[in-house]
Amino acid sequence: MRNTIRLVMVVPLLLALAVPLGAQTRDGVTGEFLRDIEQVEKKVVGLARAMPESAFDWRPAKGVRSTAETLMHIAADNYFIPAAMGMPAPAETGVTKEYETAAAFEKKPMSRDAVIAEVGKSFAFLKASLTSVPEEKMGAPLDFFGRKSTHRSAWLLTVTHLHEHLGQLIAYARSNNVTPPWSK
Repeated sequence: MRNTIRLVMVVPLLLALAVPLGAQTRDGVTGEFLRDIEQVEKKVVGLARAMPESAFDWRPAKGVRSTAETLMHIAADNYFIPAAMGMPAPAETGVTKEYETAAAFEKKPMSRDAVIAEVGKSFAFLKASLTSVPEEKMGAPLDFFGRKSTHRSAWLLTVTHLHEHLGQLIAYARSNNVTPPWSK
């Protein structure tokens, strides 16, 4: 029984560490993308944890995403973009390669803690999806949102999208008198 409990506790930890360790040793553009995604993840999750619950409903203006909506948008697209590249998102998300499913996922009402947990799960899926693409396939053609593209270009879009919303969340945090954890 005691060994089973240890196994139940250790296996998830090892799995969680597997992608980051792989990112540190992976060469090429895939490794570069992974390292960048891990940095963005750390900052997005760190900001989300630093923001009080009251800030999750805050929005800079009518018709603009709130903090929670922005975080859910990040999570939705972390599932959607790989799905659009042919890597199915976890079934429980309901996200497919159809944009409407990502838009519906974004609108799920969730508590602050559930939003933060979902963002974490979405980054784990995103990194696992990226690591499933062999380096030699990065330059391969890809029909992406009705345009001729490559896998590399789609992953670059993913990284730039994450940075766009990280900047948005930094502005939201500062507007709510929250200093980003890495700036303290």
